[in-house]
Amino acid sequence: MLSIHRWARTSGGLGDPLNSVVSPLIAGHPFDLVPPFVMAAGGHGTIIGLVLVLVLGIGAKWISWRLKLPAILFLLLVGFTAGALGWLNPDELLGKLLVPIVSLSVSLILFEGGMTLQSSELPEVWRVVRNLCTIGALVTWAVLTAAGHYVLHFDLVVAALLGAILVVSGPTVVGPLLREIRPTGAVNSILKWEGIVIDPIGVLLAVLVSTALIGDVSNAGTASLMVVVKTFFYGSLLGLSGAVLLTFLLKQFLIPDHLQNPAVLMLVVTIFTVADILQQESGLLAVTVMGVVLANQKFATVRHIIEFKENLRVLIISSLFVLLAAKAWYDLQNIGELPYGYAELAIYFASVIVVARPLAVLFSTFRSGLSWKERLFLCFVAPKGIVAAALASILAIEAAQHGTPEAIATVPVAFLVIFGSVAFYGLTAGPVARKLGLAIDNPQGFLILGAHPWGRAIASELHRLGCAVLIVDSNRGNVNAARMEGIPAYYGDILSEHAEDEMELTGIGRFLSLTPNDEVNTLACMLYSELFDRVNVYQMAASQEGTTTSSELGGRRLFGDRVTFDLLNIRFSSGAVIKSTPITEEFTSDDYEEQYGEGAIRLFQVSPDGRVAVCVAGSTKSVEPGTTLVSLVYED
Repeated sequence: MLSIHRWARTSGGLGDPLNSVVSPLIAGHPFDLVPPFVMAAGGHGTIIGLVLVLVLGIGAKWISWRLKLPAILFLLLVGFTAGALGWLNPDELLGKLLVPIVSLSVSLILFEGGMTLQSSELPEVWRVVRNLCTIGALVTWAVLTAAGHYVLHFDLVVAALLGAILVVSGPTVVGPLLREIRPTGAVNSILKWEGIVIDPIGVLLAVLVSTALIGDVSNAGTASLMVVVKTFFYGSLLGLSGAVLLTFLLKQFLIPDHLQNPAVLMLVVTIFTVADILQQESGLLAVTVMGVVLANQKFATVRHIIEFKENLRVLIISSLFVLLAAKAWYDLQNIGELPYGYAELAIYFASVIVVARPLAVLFSTFRSGLSWKERLFLCFVAPKGIVAAALASILAIEAAQHGTPEAIATVPVAFLVIFGSVAFYGLTAGPVARKLGLAIDNPQGFLILGAHPWGRAIASELHRLGCAVLIVDSNRGNVNAARMEGIPAYYGDILSEHAEDEMELTGIGRFLSLTPNDEVNTLACMLYSELFDRVNVYQMAASQEGTTTSSELGGRRLFGDRVTFDLLNIRFSSGAVIKSTPITEEFTSDDYEEQYGEGAIRLFQVSPDGRVAVCVAGSTKSVEPGTTLVSLVYED
């Protein structure tokens, strides 16, 4: 294999658009930029390479967290850099294991994504999701195929392969983007479902085109129909069977607790592999179906499985993007003179953003009942992600190895679209949603942890005052009681990252932690301070002793220095109630103090314009006329 230095200086190299940028970066001796520890690795090169993947991947995720930017941007950057500097060559590191590892990893990502989808959302959005994943996918494919052929000058079938690769979405990018924006209405559910469901469909389409590209096309029509039928048959059957089997094993306690997560991992990759053996690429559909069914069954608890998959997903995504980006760099060595330049690349990228997505949304949402604002916002959320990167790195290379060398030139285009789409949608989706009124600049609603009786009473009063409210508890009885009282409630562990994906946080911008456990309150406030900012997270002290450290690390102290969980429990048990009292010119704050005395505990203040402020330690006693005080009082 040519060194990067030798190859970049050849006339072919990276082709004209990229060579002028890369050559100055790697001019000099071939190993000038290779660190000494790699040169001296000797027989430990494989271990160092694997460790480097983890270090670069998790490091890029940490940087993205610090800078509040999409992680995929940094993962691709460090992967390309590691490849360009000669630090990481995935083909040499993993050899023939690379493709199976990528395939199994993508299957786990789609299984985990399927477990975030709730069937309760589907009736409202089914028609649009179905259209986006069928009509929208075909429109996107047609537009990008035409652009690839006429703009990038690819052969028609190669252009069709590139278009099929870019049909898929990026569920690992869409999810965090939606959590940050928190759009209102049905668009949140539509985008979440589309991001997962369209991936197996896009993969199937790409495989069909790839098969036509490298195989016998004389019976392409009949063969393609059989591939589609067999993919959906085996994928659906095995996915459903896997979910039923796992549910039975968990319900009957046939798997011990310490083996449940490994057993689920084993079953997922087994279902994926069996499905793929029966029909190529039906495995991704199988694991997606398995995840959706498992998440929506009511017979066995799978919460701990979801949490395990979250941690595994972070590791897999971080490693995969670094590996695939580095591989893309090395694969560029096989490209001769590229058929496109900078201008063509820019036009193609514009066709993805400005033409393909808007047309797909237009045709898919025709007579859907969505407002024009919702339809416009759907045009601004279609990033590409790990599945597109995996397809580009596998199918294009496979086509090139089977006599279509031109297919390798699709790889840099695919990665450009992935990088550019994440950057574009990541920067524009939030402002567009707020401009259209589909997201709130300063949401005033409350996420409340603790659905015990007085937690429900607080949530009920806030709900009555017009605030968006969601109450959370891991006690199913408390959650059911809240729902019976008409309070939106979520059952689950709020410390799980998965909970943030599932909860409907539209209009919610503040967090109240009302549990009797200081440590849980503090951890929850630390977690949700990243979402709501620390000024908007509050915690209840469990008791007077030992609360100083928790308060410093967690949220703001609720309702006063002496107010604790134990105190409110005693008050409610002895007949205290939550009451809203308007302060007027006739009934002043002094009259309020005189009527209710020092025994009243102020909880919230509602301004004349309807804004609700939380009473915290150090809040002023005096309030202006027109304000409503929400307090815990004894009415007699």
